[in-house]
Amino acid sequence: MKKLHLFMLKSFVGPFVATFFISMFVLIMQFLWRYIDDLVGKGLEGHVISHLLFYVSMTLVPMGLPLAVLLASIMTFGAMGENYELTAMKAAGISLYRIMKPLIVLIVILTIGAFFFSNNVLPYANLKASSLLYDIKRQKPELSLKEGVFINDIDGYSIKVDKIDKKTGMMYGMLIYNHTDRAGNYEVTIADSGIMEADPTGLFMEVELYHGYTYTDEGMKTNNKKTYPFRRVRFDKQFFVIPLSGNELKRSDEDLFKNSYGMLNIRQLDSMVNTLNLRLGSRKQGVAVGLIRDSYVKRVDRNPKRDSVIQQETQGQVKDLDSLRMFLDSEEWKNAMEQAVQFARNAQTHHRNDLMINDRDEEAIRKYNIEWHRKFTLSFACFIFFFIGAPLGGIIRKGGLGAPVVVSIFLFIVYYIIWMMGERAAREGVLEPWQGMWISSVILLPLGAILTYTAMTDSAVMSSESYANFIKKIVGFFKKKEKNA
Repeated sequence: MKKLHLFMLKSFVGPFVATFFISMFVLIMQFLWRYIDDLVGKGLEGHVISHLLFYVSMTLVPMGLPLAVLLASIMTFGAMGENYELTAMKAAGISLYRIMKPLIVLIVILTIGAFFFSNNVLPYANLKASSLLYDIKRQKPELSLKEGVFINDIDGYSIKVDKIDKKTGMMYGMLIYNHTDRAGNYEVTIADSGIMEADPTGLFMEVELYHGYTYTDEGMKTNNKKTYPFRRVRFDKQFFVIPLSGNELKRSDEDLFKNSYGMLNIRQLDSMVNTLNLRLGSRKQGVAVGLIRDSYVKRVDRNPKRDSVIQQETQGQVKDLDSLRMFLDSEEWKNAMEQAVQFARNAQTHHRNDLMINDRDEEAIRKYNIEWHRKFTLSFACFIFFFIGAPLGGIIRKGGLGAPVVVSIFLFIVYYIIWMMGERAAREGVLEPWQGMWISSVILLPLGAILTYTAMTDSAVMSSESYANFIKKIVGFFKKKEKNA
């Protein structure tokens, strides 16, 4: 290895490792800030929290790598430009391409490694982090109550609270659905206010309600509506307990999450997309055939003798369906129209339901395709950000954590905003999944090419002095023109 290559690698690796851990720390803090309400006060053991943070940090690696590459490349070449090392190398006849060559090889290897990480390690980390976070949210569910949102963390109950007093713990506008017997929402309780607290053992939830009603459909509960009526009970104060699973963290079966799009590799994503496409195509074809067979032409044989008479009387005289009216009296025609309208409404209802099911499958297909492209786009972002950061650092000629951090964060925010807008458009079907996921790369790749060309040719495009001189020339031209006038 040449000394120049070794020097460039040493100059880059140090800032890259430092900025990578800084980026990961910032991203983990963002995660904790987002889920702090679900973690605090749950009595979690240290190893549970450490496992969660470890798996979450692994899921954030594809996001932290591009930012670290951008920061490190700007800092490395900015410091070399500030210390006139780039100038000395160029004076010795070494081009910027030769200077960047060992780092380009390193970034290509890093990009390939990031792809394999996203394809093989990231699905496992997502599975572990998602299942563990789901179990943590279910721990002590009274702490997860949020205003205006239904929660289903307590087994057999669905609870919504309009307002919560943080100081006293009093809850207002409580709505509780009881479906502990798996017979549906047969019991609903509405209360003006109440308090929900776990007992010291953590085995029960103590619920005390004030001023409300309990509505119970005994027929739904016992599946015998003829014998048991609907019941309403008014109360000023009501107390009951709900069994809980205890203080220990109950782990769910990870197989419940393994088919989610974030837990699959490329091969599995392809398999899921093909399966969904086949199912969707088969359903569309079956729906079309069934709609024509069952709804487009409907025959009701209520009076075979009458139908045979009409058939004999109208033979050769009926050219279309509307001409049948002359052979039917007003009552028969009215009944026929009512039946036709009812058939049309039923067909419309079935068609809407089929469209909802198809939309759900199409949305799932888009999500799997988005995840497929994500594994490439986040890896390719490392390559793009290097060709943005390296020439930009040589142009601005500032090292350290000052100007490079500001510029890097600004560029990364621009990339992230474009990326999120493209992903959202792809999820909603406005853009194709490949268009939405690659739009940020397509926009920023020309910027990297322009900056690299500018730095290699020592162009004055990024020089503030050149723009200042250009403006001075324009101002001087107009002043001279005024004097001559």
